[in-house]
Amino acid sequence: MILVVNVCFEKLHYFEFVKPIEDILRNGGLEYSTIHYIQVSEKYLALADRIIICGTSLKDDDFLKKIEEFSWINNIIKPVLGICAGMHVIGLQFEGELENETEIGFYEESFSSFLGLNDSEQVYHLHNNYIDFFHLNEFEVFSKGRIPQAVKHRDKELYGILFHPEVRQKSLILNFCSKNNL
Repeated sequence: MILVVNVCFEKLHYFEFVKPIEDILRNGGLEYSTIHYIQVSEKYLALADRIIICGTSLKDDDFLKKIEEFSWINNIIKPVLGICAGMHVIGLQFEGELENETEIGFYEESFSSFLGLNDSEQVYHLHNNYIDFFHLNEFEVFSKGRIPQAVKHRDKELYGILFHPEVRQKSLILNFCSKNNL
């Protein structure tokens, strides 16, 4: 079962940032359960095979005020994919710092073999912040450019992407969920 973690404070943001992830999983024939980050518990984590932490809108950053709710990331041994806000959460758990940079729209980014992404891809950005993973020794960066777009923890199956794959790279989500692609 895939555990989908919703970080949206505003209820309507669910339809833009969480429901598309659920649709991709459902259309891929995958079993999932969605909960709000405040509800994450050992029970839910134990039931999950993989975890996806979804993104949210530009000004919906309430989750940053409750970052301690994500401390479970430090000890998790299951694969976790953080999308945009989820990537921020992962980086903050490893003492990364948020840097300001607003990017909205389609951007051409270059990747080196990351969950099915290779070479140049047009991805959809919608963020005000990023984490400079180049300075976090625990992580390897799989994108070229000044702002890290795709990262993986060197020893754990913790993945982060700054862009929104639910818009154009739906196969990335399915690749993450496939036991053969990690």
